[in-house]
Amino acid sequence: MNDVDRTWREALVPPTMSIRDTLVVMGKTRLKIALVVDVDNRLIGTVADGDVRRSILNGIPTDQPVKEIMHPNPSTISPETTRVDQIQIMRDRKIHHLPIVNQNRQVVGLVSMDELLAPRIAEKPNVAVILAGGLGSRLSPLTDKKPKPLLPVGGRPVLETIIRQLHDHGIHHMYFAVNHLADAIKDHFGAGEKFGIKIDYIEENKRLGTAGPLGLLAEVPEEPFIVMNGDILTNVDFSDMLNYHKENNAIATVATRTFEFEVPFGVIENDGHQIIRITEKPVRQFQVNAGIYVFEPEVLSRISSNEHLDMPEFISALIDDGKAVAGFPIHEYWTDIGRLEDLNHASGEFADVFS
Repeated sequence: MNDVDRTWREALVPPTMSIRDTLVVMGKTRLKIALVVDVDNRLIGTVADGDVRRSILNGIPTDQPVKEIMHPNPSTISPETTRVDQIQIMRDRKIHHLPIVNQNRQVVGLVSMDELLAPRIAEKPNVAVILAGGLGSRLSPLTDKKPKPLLPVGGRPVLETIIRQLHDHGIHHMYFAVNHLADAIKDHFGAGEKFGIKIDYIEENKRLGTAGPLGLLAEVPEEPFIVMNGDILTNVDFSDMLNYHKENNAIATVATRTFEFEVPFGVIENDGHQIIRITEKPVRQFQVNAGIYVFEPEVLSRISSNEHLDMPEFISALIDDGKAVAGFPIHEYWTDIGRLEDLNHASGEFADVFS
């Protein structure tokens, strides 16, 4: 029995479920789709991974019911549809899933292109640069003798989980930018053989920021490359992000996360001296930088060797020059290990997310 066979029932959601709670369901099943059904399990719509990303970009609040963003007339198949026909339908319609419904339109299964074509991830020509040279000062004294990327979460170092996730998406060549306690990282990972990858090291002799280490790459990649912070735990779909980058003809793509906070006061709106509205404790929503990027190789010509440069400054310069910089909203699990409470929280969630 494959993963889809085991989990499709968990992907059934009512139309009144919030987008936020639907994301939780999608994260647990890892199917990248939710099947919206009525009380009798009749299919009334689907919500795919891309639908959620578009809703985030369009600013639709995540407390809205999922029916607001679902496809009300999704493609379906019957239990008798052959595997060959299943693949052909998905290819023709450019979709990745097909719900299986009976004569009463009740959901009785789900097929996935990924499962049908397994193994789905071949080795990609893209490389990844992981920024693993930070001091981790906020986690002192834990990081006084051990670099933050080697702190254990779920029984293994954070950086080891990162490379496993990248490897699962076909990224087999990685660069580690190291500085603080660099030898500890090099001793643990070596050249990458025991992890089934190739690792090269970018050694910073001084602090170069979050973009500066790219100026020390020994060779220019031939394809778009991933850059990410070495203290992030996420199950984001790196393959989707690379495809999104290409589809948007971007020179750079920045992964973003939705950040919400509640204003603890009644917010006043004025028209001149007159108050026209008071909103009690409104929730504000922003897209924030998630510390994961895709770049075209040509950006490296803009980075001087051995000079300090941070990502916000670098990205802003690309935007100011009129270059296409895309935002890739991620709804998958994501946390950075910046503080002790983050470390403890991630440890508690690890088994559910990365098992």
